[in-house]
Amino acid sequence: MQNLKKYLLLSVAALAFVSCSSDDDNPAANNVTLEFNNTFKNNTIVLGDAASVAATSNTSAAGQVHHFSELKYVISNIRLIKDNGTEVPYNVNDLDKGATVIDQSKTASLSYVLSNIPSASYKQIKFGLGIKQEQNTLDQVRFPNFYAAAGANDTAMMWEWGSGYRFTKVEGFYDTDNKAMSIHTGSTVEGTAGSYTQGVNAYRDITLNLTANAVVGSKAPKIKIKADFDKLLSGKINTITLSTGTGMGDNATPNVHTAAQMVKFVDNLGGNGLSDISGMFSVTSVEN
Repeated sequence: MQNLKKYLLLSVAALAFVSCSSDDDNPAANNVTLEFNNTFKNNTIVLGDAASVAATSNTSAAGQVHHFSELKYVISNIRLIKDNGTEVPYNVNDLDKGATVIDQSKTASLSYVLSNIPSASYKQIKFGLGIKQEQNTLDQVRFPNFYAAAGANDTAMMWEWGSGYRFTKVEGFYDTDNKAMSIHTGSTVEGTAGSYTQGVNAYRDITLNLTANAVVGSKAPKIKIKADFDKLLSGKINTITLSTGTGMGDNATPNVHTAAQMVKFVDNLGGNGLSDISGMFSVTSVEN
């Protein structure tokens, strides 16, 4: 009888050990890291001033040589899609926890960690380039961290004239004489103070298929995403020729006439939401 009791106790202990080990090996959630690589085609972008010999140069489909001195964009509204099609949102209504500014000059900003993602196998990722309309206000009270990050002197991802955020900010130079290039995108408003209505909606929803399923559980996968800024001027939607000036067709620097011109850059970078839902983005690999 004593031997039987000992045997039962040992069996219970073994089961408890297996159960604990199983829980440790298969946690209910883990992290997923999004790693962004900003490129011209397959060349990672190096920033530089007008005279820089180290800056990565690119030639557009229209034959214009250009390089960047500043490169920033906002990622928000992130969702991971399970094998069965279920969408798992990541703090989609909280800019402090679910949005970030990707800044080519800050290496740390190129990796964004999604925490406590439910254990599952994921086949797709969706995210916004920019901020969806209902959240695109400079709300320091609700989202103080994102407000501070976007408004910092070295970031400046806020419109000076409006109540919303810049979605992309590209500064640089083009043509052999290094004319200034300044391309800013973001949703616009129309009307007068106190009675603004939505103008251009520059937010774009991106959908990307993963190269292999990201398996979250005992593993914390890394999803590598390429943002190919060759598409800025040579996109799937528009081939753009830069010109400097203040006329209706000039587009190299922001001016009062450029809302319609801006949409061409927006559609190249983020797609038009119809025939193109990936824009300049693609997944290059998944590391489980």
